[in-house]
Amino acid sequence: MALTDEAMDKIKAMIVAGELAPGSRLPKEEILAAQLGLSRSSLREAVRALTAMRILVTRQGDGTYVSSLEPHLLLESLSFASDVSQGHTALQLLQVRRLLEPQATGVAAALLTDADLQELGTILERSRSAATVEEFVGHDIAFHLRIVAAVGNPVLSMLLRVLSTRTQRVRIVRGTRTGRAVEHAHREHEAILRALRTRDAALAVSAAAVHVAEVEQWLAADLDEDPCRTLALDG
Repeated sequence: MALTDEAMDKIKAMIVAGELAPGSRLPKEEILAAQLGLSRSSLREAVRALTAMRILVTRQGDGTYVSSLEPHLLLESLSFASDVSQGHTALQLLQVRRLLEPQATGVAAALLTDADLQELGTILERSRSAATVEEFVGHDIAFHLRIVAAVGNPVLSMLLRVLSTRTQRVRIVRGTRTGRAVEHAHREHEAILRALRTRDAALAVSAAAVHVAEVEQWLAADLDEDPCRTLALDG
């Protein structure tokens, strides 16, 4: 095990054991290094890595603290891995999204207010007038995340933000390579909104599942045709 990894594991063990509580300040570098039996350089590298993971927070001139450790905060560290996903890894992310997002959409059917539904309608109107696929994808993302936000679970919202926002390159490539993909997506969005407006949870689940599955099936077919294809934004 690399020294940095060992240092990270020891700090995380202190947090798990409750020796370092959320929001607490880490001991001074020389004290903590001696306590953990580490060199100060290994400790510094571990602190940098844990800060990038949002486990620790460095405050300029004040020291290093344990973050709030809220799950939705820690999930942000998954964003980069999701953002650079390609091929079968991207497909796996879409599969996870299909397991979660339709159910969240069904729950939202009973929670969205009339004002929320009006906002969703406005987002779809804007998506209809989008001049580019990239612009459409931006509205697409906003539509889905607004629905999930109504559930009121920040962990679920962040997880689906990672799975959805960071897979936007998949939808951009889909829109670029498939002539009618955007038009199909418009119809699928409208079907989701109709189900939400009628407060039909089962129909909302079904409509959302069809929508996510469309993207997943396109990518699966694309990979069958060319397993080595990457999902670059330039198509």
